[in-house]
Amino acid sequence: MKTGRKNMRRACEGAVTLAEGEGFMQVLALRGSNLIEVMDSKGVKSLAFFPAKFHKSFWIKKGSFVVVDASGRDQALESGSKIACVVSQVLFHDQVRTMEKSDEWPDIFKSTPKEISEARTHERTTPQIEEEEDSDEDDLPPLEANTNRHRPFEPDTDSDSGSDS
Repeated sequence: MKTGRKNMRRACEGAVTLAEGEGFMQVLALRGSNLIEVMDSKGVKSLAFFPAKFHKSFWIKKGSFVVVDASGRDQALESGSKIACVVSQVLFHDQVRTMEKSDEWPDIFKSTPKEISEARTHERTTPQIEEEEDSDEDDLPPLEANTNRHRPFEPDTDSDSGSDS
């Protein structure tokens, strides 16, 4: 007897074993309408269907890992379908850390968090430096006064007129 949606997380928390035709894939992008873009261990990108039974139980984001049933992948691509596989399990952070230590985990997905954070900070700092250089080259005209703002009449205060009397 299958467990219901209420017990889905408990059923998925055990050890991960791959059936025939299944493989680990990394989520690259969320496309909407139950579709996600995934990359397999060979670096091939494809679209995967994310079943509705996972919607309110599991949240995935870019960089998450999933187990995907890709047994009919070649047939689907030959027939012209863009969806090549179906997500069968979402991997939790603890499961990913455990699997990284095993031999089953693909080498393409092995990376240290330090390398990832260094790459992200390099990506963030590089465009900012380029933008600053571009802003120096552009000579923008001065901003015009805002004519939509109502300014009350300001009397002229001359220090010369007050000292003459």
